[in-house]
Amino acid sequence: MNKTLLIIQREYLSRVKKKSFLILTFLVPALMIGMYALVIALTIKGGDKAPIIQVIDDSGVFAGQFKDKKSIKFKSSTQSLADAKKEVIKNEDAFVMHVPKNVASGGQIEIFSQKKAGISVMSTIEDEVNDLMRTKLLKDAGIDAKTLEGIKPELSIVSKELTAEGEKDSSSGAAMFVGFAGAILIYMSLFIYGVQVMRGVIEEKTNRIIEVVISSVKPFQLMMGKIIGIGMVGLTQFLLWIVLSTTLMSVAGKVLMKDKMDVIKSEMQHSQQMKVPNSQPSNGVGMDVVKAMQTIPFGYILPVFLTFFLGGYMLYSALFAAVGSAVDSDTETQQFVLPITLPLLFTYIMSFSFIINNPDSTISFWLSIIPFTSPVAMMVRLPFGVPHWQLALSIFLLIGGFIFTTWVASRIYRVGILMYGKKVSFKELAKWFMYKE
Repeated sequence: MNKTLLIIQREYLSRVKKKSFLILTFLVPALMIGMYALVIALTIKGGDKAPIIQVIDDSGVFAGQFKDKKSIKFKSSTQSLADAKKEVIKNEDAFVMHVPKNVASGGQIEIFSQKKAGISVMSTIEDEVNDLMRTKLLKDAGIDAKTLEGIKPELSIVSKELTAEGEKDSSSGAAMFVGFAGAILIYMSLFIYGVQVMRGVIEEKTNRIIEVVISSVKPFQLMMGKIIGIGMVGLTQFLLWIVLSTTLMSVAGKVLMKDKMDVIKSEMQHSQQMKVPNSQPSNGVGMDVVKAMQTIPFGYILPVFLTFFLGGYMLYSALFAAVGSAVDSDTETQQFVLPITLPLLFTYIMSFSFIINNPDSTISFWLSIIPFTSPVAMMVRLPFGVPHWQLALSIFLLIGGFIFTTWVASRIYRVGILMYGKKVSFKELAKWFMYKE
């Protein structure tokens, strides 16, 4: 046991002290938040230049009615379609929209350009054209469009979760976000740290260090020491990421909320000046997000996340260690790694396409119970509410799966770490497994 602890200590300290570990630990949260802030800023800003759509309206239906948007501008034209097409050929940034005379009876509106218009541009044009045509048809039918537009019920649905203690707020959107975040973190960590275990074994094997080490400790002790040591490195990094991300988001939130409170105060002062009774400023999207996140029981989800992270890591790392012991270089690992990671990859894809929309289905249940798929599937289901017996069964089977895979991997590992210069197949691995002590 003392020898295993020494291996754990060596694996942990040797990686935690590396500059790459420190840089990734402190930079990743800042880079992630900065990346999302940049994406939001660029999305809000839009493109460099709003395209100008030259409109040739032969029908007269839309004459002078197109309204400029932030992402697009319209310009009425009286020139012929043929002349406009010639202009498009000369200018690659030109766009011409032709409205035929029979547009009201189903005529096709066409847009001519040298380069294809963006999806958002086409969507904006379609929305504008459909709104104007709808207004015309309502007018022709003797219906006041403004009156119709004013009759818009603004109902909202509030989700409530019933428990033995009573009612409490719930949010499917927040649950989906937390489920995705947990599943993605576990999926990435199983690959990143599992591959680190495999490469560590390969490196020691190719450097012949393993021959010296194996004379002092048993192969099983060495394998467990590497798995647990690197797992502790991953857990340390995750905990630091959570603390740093929470701190950065809290600071950013206070800055944003300060600006929001200034807006709210301004609205309240304006309402008082206008003497509008019972006027309340809108909470806005930011407040809605905060309220939605408050419905998530993080005190319950975080321990479960750590349990499945550790269980899944131990299960897959044992298999990665066995692969590392069977080969002499990274290039030889592909044929063994793919079958190991296929269940995990399948579950990851299913999480986005099926489990998130059907968290209580039979398929989702079995994916969250089977040890090779449960770390990802259960994290997607968990925020939507999982019966305690299912959670307990999943954890029990995950622990059992880890013990079984560790036993299988150790039998391969004890032979593989001393094998050099030999191409290994699955048949050969089976022989190593069957070797007696």
